[in-house]
Amino acid sequence: MIADGQIRSRSRVEQHGEVFTSEREVNAMLDLVLQETERIDSRFLEPACGTGNFLIEILCRKLKVVLRRYRKNQSDYEKYAFIAVSSLYGIDILEDNVMECRARLFERFDCEYSKLFGENCQETFRDAIRFLLQKNILCGDALTLKTNAGEPIVFSEWAIVSDTQVKRRDFAFDEILAGHNKQTSLACFAEKAKYDRESQAFIPAPVAEFPLTDFAGVVTYE
Repeated sequence: MIADGQIRSRSRVEQHGEVFTSEREVNAMLDLVLQETERIDSRFLEPACGTGNFLIEILCRKLKVVLRRYRKNQSDYEKYAFIAVSSLYGIDILEDNVMECRARLFERFDCEYSKLFGENCQETFRDAIRFLLQKNILCGDALTLKTNAGEPIVFSEWAIVSDTQVKRRDFAFDEILAGHNKQTSLACFAEKAKYDRESQAFIPAPVAEFPLTDFAGVVTYE
């Protein structure tokens, strides 16, 4: 039985199988990996993210850790809030879901940021968070590994190199998945990937790399 609030319309259920996960189920499932949801830099991908029910809860958990550890220093808070947001990825086939998911994630971040630092909040940092969400929450099909425009799905990896310096590298989603396939042989990836012992997966070569920049410069990466 589908509860109220889990569907938008019968036609969307019939055409896209769209049924949203309830908050109780979201929390029960995330509690199974509780330590990872509270690790600021742990990465999560929701391949059918809808409006972001899972991603919102993960972000809330991460931001609680950031708040507890770094609330007394704005630059530290911004650094680790950036890491928390940049670790979340989502794909959805419906554009309105993608737009709402991005908006909800930004609103959750900005509510905490504004409450903590008020008039000292940096608009350039807010712009950087908006840009992260634009790159990390994508409209496409996780089964075909294509965007709705028919292009390969590409995700950005964001690495903090120093207190405010960011390094961005882009990776093709299909190659990331291939690198984690247990059947993939070293010969297949020898020329374009390296084996990472920690993750026990082949890490593909990036399709694009960008120069170091500070938070404000992230939005100029296009």
